[in-house]
Amino acid sequence: MTQITVAALQLGFSNDIDANIANVSRLVKEAAARGAQVILPPELFEGEYFCRVEDEALFANAAPVGEHKAVLAMQALAEALRVTIPTSFFEADGPHHYNSLAMIGPDGEVQGVYRKSHIPDGPGYEEKFYFRPGNTGFKTWPAPPSAPGWTLGVGVCWDQWYPETARAMMLMGAQLLFYPTAIGSEPHDDSLDTARLWRRAMVGHAVSNVVPVVAANRVGVEHGQRFYGTSFITDERGDILSELGREDEGVITATLDLDRIKRHRAAFGFFRDRRPELYGRLVQDI
Repeated sequence: MTQITVAALQLGFSNDIDANIANVSRLVKEAAARGAQVILPPELFEGEYFCRVEDEALFANAAPVGEHKAVLAMQALAEALRVTIPTSFFEADGPHHYNSLAMIGPDGEVQGVYRKSHIPDGPGYEEKFYFRPGNTGFKTWPAPPSAPGWTLGVGVCWDQWYPETARAMMLMGAQLLFYPTAIGSEPHDDSLDTARLWRRAMVGHAVSNVVPVVAANRVGVEHGQRFYGTSFITDERGDILSELGREDEGVITATLDLDRIKRHRAAFGFFRDRRPELYGRLVQDI
């Protein structure tokens, strides 16, 4: 069996964590009923996107991976439904805080934690106030036993703009890339709509690595900041298999075939023709 069915969730959020978890859980169940084995909610679905402002009181919402309400809820759901749920959450680790992702397997166990590597800092996205840059490095995980042979790579939001993130995960064996996201309007420039750029960046990763990409964003208006949704799933050639609009809430799914992807990747020769000895400049400071 070389196929896997994946899903992305798109919805809006409030500051009621219990209501948010209930809404995500409802869509996870819908995705599982449609055959999804790996189900991706958006970034930081525990609440509104709080990084639009700098408020020290909000650090109180962070929790360790073993105590975070959103993680615990997704663990119970993953075990009950026998699915994998990459779960974004606001992590506290002693005095440190991270924008993190717990990879929850179909047994309900946390297989590991990835801490977001690239931390943005700009109007409406002031994440450096809250999060340290991740110290885990990029990570990959085995897919659920129902999809043997697949390896999953996950980057979080701002990570998705960096070709190095995607390529690093590919070199670690990833066969499928996931990007949970919280992105929308730019408060400093009403004329700047990044929705097209956002999608093109990830479609570019799909094409240049011959790998399917799953991206889940939020929707709705939070304190004047409008999140533009447009969640999607591509195949390994960058063709859109399923997508949602700017205001839709719901689930998208797609079924992918590992053998076909491997054939296409080998035929393109991108990994055969790499010249790592020429790429030293990429790891030097500017």
